[in-house]
Amino acid sequence: MKCVYLDHCATTPVREEVVESMQSFFSEEFGNPSNIHTPGQRARNALETARKSIASVIGVDSREVVFTSGGTESDNLAIKGVAYASKKGKHIVTSSIEHPAVLNSCRYLESQGYSVTYLPVDEYGLVSADSVKGALRSETVLVSIMMANNEVGTIQPIKEIGEITRARGIPFHTDAVQAVGKIPVKADDLNVDLISISGHKIYGPKGVGALYVRKGIPITSLMHGGSHEQGLRPGTENVPASIGLARAMEHAEEERDAFFQRMLDLRSMLKDGIKKEINDVRFNGHPEHSLPNLLNASFRFVEGEALLLSLDTKGIAVSTGSACSSGSLETSHVLTAMGVDPELATGSLRFSLGRMNDEEDVSYVIAVLSEAVTKLREMSS
Repeated sequence: MKCVYLDHCATTPVREEVVESMQSFFSEEFGNPSNIHTPGQRARNALETARKSIASVIGVDSREVVFTSGGTESDNLAIKGVAYASKKGKHIVTSSIEHPAVLNSCRYLESQGYSVTYLPVDEYGLVSADSVKGALRSETVLVSIMMANNEVGTIQPIKEIGEITRARGIPFHTDAVQAVGKIPVKADDLNVDLISISGHKIYGPKGVGALYVRKGIPITSLMHGGSHEQGLRPGTENVPASIGLARAMEHAEEERDAFFQRMLDLRSMLKDGIKKEINDVRFNGHPEHSLPNLLNASFRFVEGEALLLSLDTKGIAVSTGSACSSGSLETSHVLTAMGVDPELATGSLRFSLGRMNDEEDVSYVIAVLSEAVTKLREMSS
């Protein structure tokens, strides 16, 4: 049976070059980078080389890059860390379509006496820069808006929002987990102060990420221990994974333009095929300002989970939304915020293409999807 993986926004396979770059640091160059002996210093040099590489990709100083366990930890450290460090007030601005790592961090802070403004989005999942400006208060300590949505792919006006926050002297964080490697992510160009990055979305290892913190931004550690990572992330660094993250980012940046165009072509083929073969379909997300490899579609009169399982029996892997919410039976908070009819939203699937996909994969998915939707609709009341 043919196998087609179209869930690259959930996770990606680790590319061979990345595995090779990590290999020796598991068993040969295994020193603790905090030690001053030769093995430890070799590990330290490799770690700092990786840090410089990541910094170069996003255009920052290497001393502004903190290694973490992934996007979720980076989001938590950015949001709670800046909130705890600020003496200015207790107000945060974010959007209603953020990743759960951002939303739940904000909800936790609300339980600690903070006030959070959750901005609405339009029918395409777009946050208005003007709405951010209107939500700011004298006591606002942080704005956190994701760069690209993980469910529908809409790219937010981060640069414009950053101009507003920069003028007011308010720290601005963006979760760029889905954006890195697909669109340009340069801190100064975007006017951002904190950027969350994850390895396993860009063909790197799981369990590693990074947080860019602009020099001068007050931030407090969430954990207590040693002085690792400039005191922001205590614990012995994961040297192999950090090296893997750096190598993955290097390759992603080198191939970004070609990757963007190829994904755009495959996504267009998939979208056109669905429109041709299946009726009563709504495509979610911005038609222009969107990630090139992501297509979110709602199929009327079909339950998304049933459709997902039907495709799975034919070797096709997709998702009904965010992987972090896959265990929830609730309607997608992103589609709800966009005003998608609840019944239609439950029939939604996220197709996310990747490096190994080709035209044959897309043709197969269209054929199987059309048959599955027809069969499920016939069974539906």
